[in-house]
Amino acid sequence: MDLEDFLTRQGEKLLRSGRDKRLDSDHSVTIRGNRWYDHAAEKGGGAIDFVQMYYHMTFPEAVMLLLGGEQGEIYRRALDKEPEPPKPFILPKAHTDMRRAYAYLTKTRCLDKDIVSAFVRAKMLYEDAKYHNVVFVGYDTDGVARHAHKRGTYTRGESYKGNVEGGDPRYSFHWSGQSDTIYVFEAPIDMLSFITMCPENWQEHSYVSLCGVAEYALMQLLSDTPQVKEVMLCLDNDEAGIQAEKRIKQHLEERGYEKVFPLLPYQKDWNEDLKVMTKPPPVAIEKNQMMM
Repeated sequence: MDLEDFLTRQGEKLLRSGRDKRLDSDHSVTIRGNRWYDHAAEKGGGAIDFVQMYYHMTFPEAVMLLLGGEQGEIYRRALDKEPEPPKPFILPKAHTDMRRAYAYLTKTRCLDKDIVSAFVRAKMLYEDAKYHNVVFVGYDTDGVARHAHKRGTYTRGESYKGNVEGGDPRYSFHWSGQSDTIYVFEAPIDMLSFITMCPENWQEHSYVSLCGVAEYALMQLLSDTPQVKEVMLCLDNDEAGIQAEKRIKQHLEERGYEKVFPLLPYQKDWNEDLKVMTKPPPVAIEKNQMMM
């Protein structure tokens, strides 16, 4: 059974993510054909497993739902496909300037221009030529680009976001410092927002954006920065972020990290906190002025 077809009929919204589809209600879950994988829980399976887990049903109930009730319903069958060879990782071509990227990051997202420029100089951030997306680049310890996350700069409607195909999630957007502290975020813009709000000696610390809630990039950076003893989990202040914080904290403690602390934003995420801090409140209109 084609899971995409089934979920669409159930009213679920699916987002394109390379060759897969991603659940809008849970970005850690990807769908391809009749298979699914939860990158946060690090497990997957077929259609029946999915319905049992995400709709909280028994095996017979899951089968009945997939069949469309007692009378049955014809769903599109997933096509048997040969495994596709992995696509090579290629960074999008850079635009000749960064006018739109700077405007989006510093005006719409309220990031500090000097901090943005520091990442630009490090070749970790640029504007792509074709779509004018902001591209956040992650490197390995040899200085080779291994991952890139794209964020649309258009401010009307829901802006695009996604990873460049072929990237290695262990090397998502990050900064390696020399201190014993690392700060962990879901998205690159949240990472830069936090640095904007806490700029003092920021280069000394390590920061990593998971580009989601799976901890591959955190574990890799911890391996590459053995001096780190303290981990600050700065994930989103929502259900998915809080659940991920608890899961990652447990994994780290099992690996011997004793100083693992949650650091939640007041709003949903750190960029929302930054915008509240930097944008002036709307001008109050006196009641008698409204009546004139």
